[in-house]
Amino acid sequence: MDQKPASALAADIAARTDSYFNRTRQVVARFGDKRVTYAVFLRRPVISAPRLMLDFLARVAAERGTVFDIDVTHPEGTWVGAGEPLVYVTGSMEALSDLETIALQKIGPACVAAHNAYQMSLALPAVPFLAMEARHCAGGEMQEMMAYAASVGSNAARREGARGFIGNANDGTAHWFGERAGRGTMPHALIGYAGSTVRAAEMFHETFPDEALTVLVDYFGREVTDGLAVCERFANLAASGRLSVRLDTHGGRFLEGLDPAESYAVLERQAPGAIRRYRSETELRYLVGTGVSAAAIWRMREALNAAGFPKVRIVASSGFGVDKCRVMADARAPIDVVGTGSFIPDAWTETYATADIVSYDGVPMVKVGREFLLRRNGDRQKGGMP
Repeated sequence: MDQKPASALAADIAARTDSYFNRTRQVVARFGDKRVTYAVFLRRPVISAPRLMLDFLARVAAERGTVFDIDVTHPEGTWVGAGEPLVYVTGSMEALSDLETIALQKIGPACVAAHNAYQMSLALPAVPFLAMEARHCAGGEMQEMMAYAASVGSNAARREGARGFIGNANDGTAHWFGERAGRGTMPHALIGYAGSTVRAAEMFHETFPDEALTVLVDYFGREVTDGLAVCERFANLAASGRLSVRLDTHGGRFLEGLDPAESYAVLERQAPGAIRRYRSETELRYLVGTGVSAAAIWRMREALNAAGFPKVRIVASSGFGVDKCRVMADARAPIDVVGTGSFIPDAWTETYATADIVSYDGVPMVKVGREFLLRRNGDRQKGGMP
């Protein structure tokens, strides 16, 4: 009899899975199957974000005509301690043994990114965030994973009173934020094309007259000058709160009009306590250094208010990770929206999830040193895919 051709899913799993897992499956098929339980965990605290892995397991189970019993010990959006099993997966060893590589790819990075998004949201609880991760991702699968993670971390922070992530920058993953489309107005390239910041704003507004307008103001190094010029050109939008300036000054220079001395002076006026406490070199850079510092944001707010544009909003981007958000909160930086992709993990070694079999045909067994993964008496067990 001709062998049934492999499906696209089966071929993908075989190609992407470590060979020793593929060979293990063949050995088990030859010598007899066993019912096993895998424990999945990370070595650092995270926010549980298992959905993409669970969806993958459900798809494989359906194709292979089997059932995996899933026990999600930490529901999506809850905190998980280092080394604590997030999920127990029970089923046929033959059906499960070649899934470990791909399953772990789908849970580890998502959990760490969710934790980062959670921490950032709580650090600036009154500020909404916009996920701008897409162009920092290695392809569409990672893009989907990171958007999902930001939504999970955001929802966890929202339960504690934070605004969290309200949307993202592209249509393909907007659904994770309950949106139909991505948000955003213009990149630096449009300003270069237009020849001036004001002209780029005019072009955008003429093309999309019903949309609120957010204008990048750092292209020519004249954040304050060009920002005020845009406000004057669109005075009605400015007065109605439908105009924003976006600060994205790169780390190679100061915002227009600032230098180290003037940056300190701005914070002395607006948030003196922030610079009188001990600071690391990194914290000082976020406060009074180059790029989008707390001093830069305060200086922009001062200029807008002095010119009679108190309702113009400030969108801040460029390197807003967990630590920068904490420093901005300490400086009470007047940010209306943060655009960031920096919830993506920096240290990818922290994203490595691990799975170990902890029982064979109901008999607890795990390699020495991983006994902490064994189910404790009284642990709940839940059948079926949630």
